[in-house]
Amino acid sequence: MPRTPIVARTLPALRKALDGLRARKATIGLVPTMGALHDGHVSLVRLAQRRTSKVVVSIFVNPTQFAPTEDFGSYPRTWKSDVAKLTEAGVDLIWNPDAKVMYPEGFATKITTGGPATADLEDRFRPHFFGGVATVVGKLFTQVRPDMAFFGEKDYQQLKVVTRMARDLDLGVKVTGAATVRERDGLAMSSRNVYLSPEDRATAPVLYRAMKETAKRLKAGDSFETAIAGGAATITAAGFALDYFEARHAESLAPVTSMKDGPVRLLVAARIGKTRLIDNIGV
Repeated sequence: MPRTPIVARTLPALRKALDGLRARKATIGLVPTMGALHDGHVSLVRLAQRRTSKVVVSIFVNPTQFAPTEDFGSYPRTWKSDVAKLTEAGVDLIWNPDAKVMYPEGFATKITTGGPATADLEDRFRPHFFGGVATVVGKLFTQVRPDMAFFGEKDYQQLKVVTRMARDLDLGVKVTGAATVRERDGLAMSSRNVYLSPEDRATAPVLYRAMKETAKRLKAGDSFETAIAGGAATITAAGFALDYFEARHAESLAPVTSMKDGPVRLLVAARIGKTRLIDNIGV
């Protein structure tokens, strides 16, 4: 029977647990999450286990990355199910602070982001988001002091922001991205998929299909303008309200207009019903 992971909820408890894990010079892998875990999160744990000796998973629904109009209060919280998944996966430690531990009274410092955080993608629609993400991830990195940290590529701009932050601030953490895990019909796994009505869930895979078709057209030599417009039309015709559908340089996130401009990534964000979905693929 799998051993239940250690659960730490205070900084002294976390430090004591980490000292125990490091007693034999173990390398530490961190998988930051907001809970509501699915197979995509478990795949990150498996990757962390292959790359490091001991694995820590943080579960913290971070209030600073939600705008007042967003779903902080209703964001899915599934603690018992999360612990069961992490126990089955063989995780060593769960870091589960509450907001008062993460942001104690008088907390007044945050990380300001530039570079990939100002690429005019997610930041155009959620200007508060990356400051909140960078601050909480920066705190997680200094609290856990991992050798490596693992993030899914589904939140691609976030991955680039965190990678740049760790490098710029010399945090000593190697940030590693992992391929997006998908349902059988192509929908990217996300904790927010539970918000989808049955009708919207049936429509949601159109995002992936539109990206795949657009990538095929680009590789066949179609102009970027024509191919992107065609993909956007497919998405809106399916009933989505499109925030963006763009081709960007896979590393810098700068706009591109040709396959010669460098490795290309297609990124999309759109709403169906009450749910906002994001996704991306490489071309």
